Amino acid sequence: MDLADERGIPVAGKDFKTGQTLMKTIVAPGLKARMLGLEGWYSTNILGNRDGEVLDDEKSLKSKEVTKLGVLDTILQPEKNPELYGNISHVVKISYYPPRGDAKEGWDNIDVFGWLGYPMQIKINFLARDSILAAPIVLDLALFLDLAQRAGMGGIQEWLSFYFKSPMTLPELYPEHDLFIQQMKLKNTLRAIMGEDLITHLGLDYYE
Repeated sequence: MDLADERGIPVAGKDFKTGQTLMKTIVAPGLKARMLGLEGWYSTNILGNRDGEVLDDEKSLKSKEVTKLGVLDTILQPEKNPELYGNISHVVKISYYPPRGDAKEGWDNIDVFGWLGYPMQIKINFLARDSILAAPIVLDLALFLDLAQRAGMGGIQEWLSFYFKSPMTLPELYPEHDLFIQQMKLKNTLRAIMGEDLITHLGLDYYE
């Protein structure tokens, strides 16, 4: 990051958010918005391509598990709602299964509770294709990082966190993982570069 600052090169993050973590950053903000409590989130992944082969190594697997586990705490902010999110059992398992090839599969069992502590469950089975999900991200980032450099925006580009499991931020800031907040940052940064008004969603002027 120091080198990027020195050379004026834009940098944004690591590990594309394409499969199971994408699902978490979509579902978790919805649970939080409606104040549904979360008791546990069990995730298992079946990977068959090079990603799965790399993750067959214990150290690489641990690193991947950490990035997958980290998003829920940042989104749900358990310190603000400990009765809803203060004691979550969050388990992530990743298995390498060569016959799966470029396909990958993410199973999620989510134990939630609602009013009066009534228990409910959400099940997600995402059968995905690694390359199909990653290719548009590569194209978008090539365009946006080129735009950032032409606009003189070197160093950390937090507005591109939308695409990453591990977005880069300044050391004193926490990374934002809520996909919808990330999308708003992306849109508003592009609008600011274009000299357009930022999106607020107030909508009050419609009724004046």
